[in-house]
Parts: sequence; structure tokens; C-alpha cells
Amino acid sequence: MSTRLSQGGRLIDRTRPQEFTFNGRRLRGYAGDTLASALLANDQMLVGRSFKYHRPRGIVASGAEEPNALVNMGRAARFEPNQRTTTTELFDGLTAESQNHWPSLEFDLGVVNSALSRFLPAGFYYKTFIHPRPFWKHVFEPIIRRSAGLGRAPQDRDADSYEQFYAFADLLVAGGGIAGLHTALEAARAGKRVIVMEQAAHWGGRAPVDGVVIDGQPAADWVGETVATLGAMENVTLRLRATVAGVYDHGYALAAERLTDHLPGAPGPRQRLWRIRAAQIVAATGAIERPLSFAGNDVPGVMLASAVRDYVANWAVSAGDRTVLVTNNDDAYRTAIALVEAGLSVPVILDARPRAEGELPQRARALGIRVETGRGIAKVKGGKRVTGVAICAQAGEGAVLEEIACDAVAMSGGWSPVVHLWSHCGGKLIWDEAQGMFCPDPARPPLGADGQGFVTTVGAASGAMQAADCLPGLAVEAPTEAPMQPVWMMPQGAKAELRAKMWLDYQNDVKVSDVQLAAREGYESVEHTKRYTTLGMATDQGKLSNINGLAVLSDAISQPVPQVGTTTFRPPYTPVTLGTLAGEARGEIFQPLRRTPIHDWHEANGAWWEPVGHWRRPYCYQRPGETVEDAVHREVRNTRAAVGLLDASTLGKILVKGPDAGRFLDMLYTNMMSTLPVGKCRYGLMCNENGFLIDDGVVARLDDDTFLCHTTSGGADRIHAHMEDWLQCEWWDWKVYTANLTEQFAQIAVVGPKARQLLERLGGMDVSRETLPFMEWREGVLGGIAARVFRISFSGELSYEIAVPSGQGRVLWDLLVAEGADLGVMPYGTEALHVLRAEKGFIMIGDETDGTVIPQDLGLDWAISRKKADYIGKRGQERTFLTDPDRWKLVGLETLDGSVLPDGAYAVIEGVNGNGQRLTEGRVTSTYYSPTLGRGIAMGLIRRGPERMGETVVFAMLDGSSVKARIVSPVFYDAKGDKQNV
Repeated sequence: MSTRLSQGGRLIDRTRPQEFTFNGRRLRGYAGDTLASALLANDQMLVGRSFKYHRPRGIVASGAEEPNALVNMGRAARFEPNQRTTTTELFDGLTAESQNHWPSLEFDLGVVNSALSRFLPAGFYYKTFIHPRPFWKHVFEPIIRRSAGLGRAPQDRDADSYEQFYAFADLLVAGGGIAGLHTALEAARAGKRVIVMEQAAHWGGRAPVDGVVIDGQPAADWVGETVATLGAMENVTLRLRATVAGVYDHGYALAAERLTDHLPGAPGPRQRLWRIRAAQIVAATGAIERPLSFAGNDVPGVMLASAVRDYVANWAVSAGDRTVLVTNNDDAYRTAIALVEAGLSVPVILDARPRAEGELPQRARALGIRVETGRGIAKVKGGKRVTGVAICAQAGEGAVLEEIACDAVAMSGGWSPVVHLWSHCGGKLIWDEAQGMFCPDPARPPLGADGQGFVTTVGAASGAMQAADCLPGLAVEAPTEAPMQPVWMMPQGAKAELRAKMWLDYQNDVKVSDVQLAAREGYESVEHTKRYTTLGMATDQGKLSNINGLAVLSDAISQPVPQVGTTTFRPPYTPVTLGTLAGEARGEIFQPLRRTPIHDWHEANGAWWEPVGHWRRPYCYQRPGETVEDAVHREVRNTRAAVGLLDASTLGKILVKGPDAGRFLDMLYTNMMSTLPVGKCRYGLMCNENGFLIDDGVVARLDDDTFLCHTTSGGADRIHAHMEDWLQCEWWDWKVYTANLTEQFAQIAVVGPKARQLLERLGGMDVSRETLPFMEWREGVLGGIAARVFRISFSGELSYEIAVPSGQGRVLWDLLVAEGADLGVMPYGTEALHVLRAEKGFIMIGDETDGTVIPQDLGLDWAISRKKADYIGKRGQERTFLTDPDRWKLVGLETLDGSVLPDGAYAVIEGVNGNGQRLTEGRVTSTYYSPTLGRGIAMGLIRRGPERMGETVVFAMLDGSSVKARIVSPVFYDAKGDKQNV
């Protein structure tokens, strides 16, 4: 049966039929339809089931506020759940399936939950699934997990592509209704760069549907002319199907544009994410009509009055032949008038107000429509669709005065401004008692870095519900409207059995009685009530339920609505697909790999790659016939005997500059950096505020106000963010500038007894011990390349680290390889680096540290200044459990049989803990075979370790066996440091 009207439908093209399927049933619509209008045109009133009770659900709205009509769209690689039928444009071949039911939409066994609703009130899961735990966990939990959720997750890889744009504007207008277009036009004529984004597929908002006349023109004509004018201006960007989903600090906004959702098979990306920086943002987002709370207001066929009007005017679709209208305001009368003018029947308008004498009610009466004031709906009759209503007095308890047969109910409880974008960045709201709604407070806008507001609202989003108030300076003709009367429950004195059937949140099955129960049980905070009842959660995010729920809570706890407040509005305003957020970041570029300037050489010379943060570093250079282990041993031996090259470009290099740079670094590091002379280097430790070690590295002083801080390879971005966090949030008045220069310089370590000889061959700099002592640096020219040379070592050998501009990194590397051929020059990778440092007893962040280790645990007390009054982490390290003498501390470990201890192995002692596990007294942090010493070596944290030199400890193996090891010094090689100081 078709409910498509023979005439009208301003958005559809009847010459272009479109075929689609819903639950396998082939149906037909027209180009310009939404999936919702096409379903209604085919009399598909039942579209889904509610989350908790699996009650029948029908279409309620016509826009993004739709809570019920969510479907699975597409198949296989183009399958996507939870798509709103009201915002999905119809296209030929569209396939959709309803959600949240089994075995079918019409016959859903889950509806048994509705019959058991008295046993499943708000918060039942917090009270019920506790004891006996094994019974609930093994019997009910699997059932609940299988039934939870809306829709189902896609199984195939997404076949579509996505892209992201960056845009800059003086003004971003979110919303293409008449207020947004008018604002954009004025700004554009003033010479501003303007971006206008409208979430729907057409401009104008509600004005063309509501018959507004602007400057003597029908609103649709005025909109068309205004859009044409804006489109011809070079400083204006117009985008339909683009939703501004979130507003963030400093005028930053995200918007999702649907490019080809409605054009399946079209080339190019499916959606585009806009990242916009705007000096000013105008939220012209309109308002959402509120439902009314009466028994049975969730039966399919009960719809918002504005939506019923939209379907008739825009798509020539009737929700029913006989529609009862129930309202507390004049605007809803427009729907009754539109229905009658379309040839449909309106048996009665039930107006909860004591009088209805405005222009629109008079027009309705002139059309012969019966109007009953002071009346409401006691109950909607019907199951899977509306069959009638029982009428009662609004001021009573619900006694039925009359029953009227109908097949649709159009309800209107007033309007709520869409304040989400205003609120995302902290814009405050005020309560409008007369209109029963929260509005933006112009005196408390979201503030930018300059202390000025950067978001404003216009039109209905600001609380201006009359068209004339939305367009200052223009002549607007629209019927005047009498004040609405807030109605939060119908009837106002409804008995308990009626309140238990009044739905606030259609998607999550939250009733008036649930909110009242939450209040009785002490959940008086609106945020607590939301979580206890699930009011306004999931994809709905409270667009329809929020204000009604707040008002019911307000009445239950006898506090005014503004004192109860609202829940927090968070982005996105409507869901944004993960594909759109990821954009091009998928496959090989899901996480872009960082490569040093010497990467290609490594690739061509047998590099066996290791991920280090986002970098790829050579683990070793494997030669034909070699195992990885053989390659590592060869590289270690060669570096100790001749000369090795290490690509150290990945080391973090953070510039810290300014009059307060030394003061800042003194707080950042455990030791003094402000006393470091220019031209010298100092090893430093960095802790978090709890005192735990987070990074280490060498700091070089470049001039009086400038330092270069080296960090671990994986820590550069993290440590730079750590610096900026403290600078911006705590020491914002200090004169310090930081810059992450990690990728600006290539850095090559030249290591080994022949390192100086190799550099001398290049010429240009004096790298002798006298001119460039250990822990100093110099600038000069090596082999014709400008370089900064650091005399530092992480291997215990004579070592230089040479920093050159990234573009010269490969040139220097090739030069070193060529000049050092007869010296036995050989590259070494990260594993040889680890072995070399472990032989020397140097710590590695991430190996010897795990987020619970302080410098004192590692024997690094010498790197902690006792002259400074404070540094980040100092007070944390003074806590009792961190000064406990029984803490595990760093030592060296040698197995009695020379074998290699397993990484992470625990040292065990007699006894068990409360969980029946063996007691432990330490663990291995780093363990290697040492080619230099010809045996296994390890470092570990052992209880009171440094006091127990020479003792034997036992390490438990996974197979149940054990290995004995002797506690020794962690420095296994060249304990006096003669080789690195040569």
C-alpha cells in the first residue's frame, strides 16, 4: 500500500524512480527521497526494535534527531550499521536491514523483555548481577553480551576511500537555514572569507516548509537567490551534506562532508573530513522539536508534528490518513493546516493550553478542524502501529473522556535550540522559562586565547523561534504565535500506571518512571541520572530526550530546571565514521613510518629492520650465510676492535632557548644544567612528577641562552610535549622557546679505537683529545660538510657523534664508508648498540625502566643535584615507599654456567604470596651474550642489590627449571673508562 500523495513534494523528482530493498523486500521511491520518506511512502511503519525491551519502533523525526529508524546499510565491504534513515538519501539499488531483533522485525522474541519490564527497571543491572557471581557470570552474562549493542560490526575491509581537507576562514557558518545564509551574505559583502556548511542536501532549513515570506518572496525563492549570490562570490565556500560535528579551542572545527554516499559507484572519496581554522564561528544550527510524554508515545505512527509536516511538504508522504495532533504551542497548528490542505483528515487538535486563540489556531478552525483546549492524550492505542487515542483532561489524572480512531499522532512539546556547537568549547546556557528551553548565554561565550568569544549563535539556535526574529533588517511575513505552555507530562497528574508507559528516550527505553525512580534512589545529579537510567546515551545523545528528562528530574527532586542543569554536550554532534576520521591513513600509511636520510643505504646493505617508535632502524646488517645472531656478534667485535658506524639520526634533538632556558632545564632534569659551560655536554635524567624516570640523554649548551637536549629515539615527541605542557600550564610566564629539531639533522656515531683516525682523514676539524675532550662539542667542517661534533659515547669506546643537516646525512655516511674501508669500517645496528652499552653498564630507558623505577634504583644518585631546591619529581622521590632500603636496585648478573638469562626472568625465594605465587626478589632488565667477554651478561633489579655483591640468586624458568647467577657490578667492560677517554 502506498501513502504517497498524488501532488506535491518539493524535493522529489517523480520522473526518476528509484528501487531499493528493506529486509529483502523490493520497494520503490523517487530521486530526492530520504530512505525514511521512501519507507513511509511504502507504508513501512515498523522500522526497528528498541534496545532494552525490543518494543516496536517507527520513524519519529525527519532529521538527525531521529532515535529509532537506524538500519544496517549496504553489504560486504560497503556494510555500515546504525545509519539514520532520515538523513540517508535514497539511491537506486540501496539495501537496508532493520536492527536489534531476532528472528525477524515483525516477530521478535526479545519483546519478552517488555513483558518483564517491572523486573528490569532503571539501574537493574547494578543491583542484580552481583550474587551469586558464578551463576550470573556464566548463565546471564553471555546472553546479555550477545543481545547488547545496536547493529552489528562490519566484517569486511571498507572498500571506500576518504580524504581530509584543511581550510581557513574569517567566518565559518554552521547551518544553511535562512539565519545562516543571511549572516554569511552580510559577512561576505564585508569582504570576509566565509565557509557555509549545511548538513542536509538542500538549503533553507524549515522556512520553505513553514510558508515564511521574506522581502515579499516565498522563502524558497529568497533562499535560491541568496545561495546564487553567495555562490558567485570568490570569498565564499558553500557545502551541502556537510555537518559541522565539533568545535574546539582556538577556532578549530571539524566537519564531515558526504561526497558520494548518495552516488554509489561514483569515482572519488566517499566522505571528506574538513579541519577548519576560523576567526569566528556562527552556529546557525536551528532547533529540534520536542516530543510529549504520554502513555504509548512510542507506538509506530506517533511522530513529531514538524516531521509529519516535512514528509507532506518535502516528499508528498502522509504518515496516515487520519492524524490526531497534540500540542502545547501554536507552531504545531501548521502541521494540521498542511495535512488538511493536502486532502488528509485531522479529527482533532488537542491543545494542552487553556486557550488557543492565535492566528494559526484560528486558521485551523476556519478549515473545519476541531480544536480541544485543556486536553491531552491519556493513552495511544495500538501495538505495531497507531489505531487510536484516548483523550483526557491535561489537568487531571488521566480519566478517559473520549476515544478517537486514527492511524497517526503528530505531537509537539515545543522547541529546543541546538546548542551543541556553542557548548563544545564551554559556552554557557541560560533557562528561558517562557519557552521552556535552554538558550546560549551571550554574556558567557566560548573564549579564545585572546579572552574574546569566538562562537556566536543566530536564529533558532539562539532562541529566536519566530522567523521575523531570525532576519534583522528584512521584512518577514509569518503568522504571529501565542506563547507556548511547557508540558513535561501528559496529563500533569498522571497515575503510576500511565507514567510507566511514557517514554522519554525511545532508543534506550527510558521512561518517566525510570527518572523518577532514579531520583528516589538518590541520583539527583543530572549526570548520575543519565548514567543510571541511560537517558540520552548511545547514538541519540539526548537530542529528543534531554530537556524532557531534565524537567521530569526537576519535578522529582523539587528543584527548578536551571538548578538541575544539563548534561555535557560533547562532539561529534552526529556520528562520524571511523573511515572519515582516519582519512587517507590506512594500509601502508595508517601510521606513516619515519625514515632517516640514510635509510636507502641501510636497505641496500642487508639491514634487518626493527621498529623504534615510528622509526625503522637497522637491528643488524645480515650478510649471506649469517644468522642474525652472527651479524650482531660480528658488529660488536668490529666496533670494539676497529671502527663502527651507527645511524643515530633518530635520537631526539630538542632546542631550548631563551633567557629562562637554564632555569627551565634545572627544573626538568634532576641535575644542574644552568651551570653547564658553553661548548660542553652533560648527561641528564628526566623524571615525571611522581619521581619515576622517563628519559635520559646528553644536553649540550650552544650559547648563553640556548641548549640542545638529546632524548631517546622513541621519546622525542613525548618529551617535547612534556616540556610544552609544563611551560604552557605551569611556567607560562617564563621566557623559553622549544623546538623539536629531530628530523632537521642527521646524526652519525663514529665509534671504536680507529674513530679519530677516520675523522682525521676527512680533514677540516681538529678532533684530537686536547682540542675536543670527552663530553664537549665543536662546530666546524668535516670532509667539506658543515658539522657539529659531539665527543660522547654510549659504547664505552672512543666515540664521536656528528650532526649535519639532514640533506647532507647520506653524503657524510658515504664519505665515512669510503674513507674507512682499509680501517675496517663497518655499520652496526641497534642490537649491537644494546650489547655495547650493556657491557659498559649503561642503562636503557624502557629496559631498566618500566614506569616504577626512580634514578636512585639504578645507582644514578650522582646525576641528582643536591644543590637544587626542587626539580620535577623531587618530592615524589621522597615518599616513604621510594626511599625504602629494600627496594630493588640495579646490579650486574653473571650466570654460574656462562649461559644467557631469559629477558624478564624473576629471581625467586622460598615461600608464596597470598595468590599462591612464588615470592620474588628481583628481575632481569637486560640480558645478552657478550661477544667481547665470551659469555652471557645481564643487568637486573635485585632487592638491596648493591649491598649483596658476590651473592648467588636463583631465577625461575618457564619450564619449571632454574638458573643460578652471581650478583656483580653492572659494568662488565673497561670499568675505569680508559677506552672512551683515549
